[in-house]
Amino acid sequence: MKVLYAIQGTGNGHLSRARDIIPALQSRNIELDILVSGTQADIKLPYPIKYQLNGWSFIFGKKGGVDMWRTYLKTNAARIKKEIKSIPVAEYDLVINDFEPISAWACKAKNLPCVALSHQSAVLSRYAPKPKQKDHLGKIILEKYAPSTSQYGFHFKNYDDNIFTPIIRQDVRSTKTTLGEHYTVYLPSYSDEKILKMLSQIKDVKWQIFSKHNQKEFLSKNITIRPITNEAFVNSMASSRGILCGAGFETPAEALYMQKKLLVIPMKGQYEQQCNAAALKDMGVPVIKSLKMKQLDKIKTWINTEAKIDVNYPDLTDEIIKSVLEESLTFEKDKQF
Repeated sequence: MKVLYAIQGTGNGHLSRARDIIPALQSRNIELDILVSGTQADIKLPYPIKYQLNGWSFIFGKKGGVDMWRTYLKTNAARIKKEIKSIPVAEYDLVINDFEPISAWACKAKNLPCVALSHQSAVLSRYAPKPKQKDHLGKIILEKYAPSTSQYGFHFKNYDDNIFTPIIRQDVRSTKTTLGEHYTVYLPSYSDEKILKMLSQIKDVKWQIFSKHNQKEFLSKNITIRPITNEAFVNSMASSRGILCGAGFETPAEALYMQKKLLVIPMKGQYEQQCNAAALKDMGVPVIKSLKMKQLDKIKTWINTEAKIDVNYPDLTDEIIKSVLEESLTFEKDKQF
């Protein structure tokens, strides 16, 4: 069997999950090619990538949301169409897609199956938590961005059939956790200046901020700004007192797995993160709307509490990959009759 595994390269979560999914695929009797599209990731895959594309990326801003103007400037419709036509999806027996638009639309154009294996698939389930405030445009974008013919999803809980608990990468599972003195911060949609201005108000706490906007480590009183590397980030989380981050999926899931107290700030205008925030809030995780001074007391309250959320996230990666491949084999047999 020849398989194309297509991964969204915007942000770090999809690539982090792929670090465990790729070995699970390689352990099967298949020929595997990897496609990555997107321009906003900070980590690299330790595997050969056959197709590296610009794709369609949403550009993080510095004020708590997506920079829509820079996203617009980076969006080249002619290039995207060319990339879609360039991917020979018909040569593959199966395309597995982690919210990657180029291969998804290539499959749709040729009426070929495309199996979604992503967090977004779970978010779209009617049983998954949704924010009280409706966002019809955000929902449509999430539905249409990477179309698929069947879906396997990951979420904080098993909300529906074919929704699994998070894949916690082996880097995290094998790291010993301790209770240190610092708090780990990852808020890629805010500028370093904004984060420093806010957190410097809490002087008796040590902060380790991982930044998309700075490539050199520096210390400012009780705050350390650090560039993002996989090992440094995992070690910082594992030895922290707690984690302050956006309402993405992988980082909050890893924080919960590590039994760290967690505070999240969903990105403005990002429907998926608003849905994640609703799910985390239902689980008892505190959520604040933005990184503004009026939220300072809520951050201080969180620091002074020790409440943690109990979760059970077993390693189901091989089981999930087995299910995906078995469905594909069934589909191929059905086509022959």
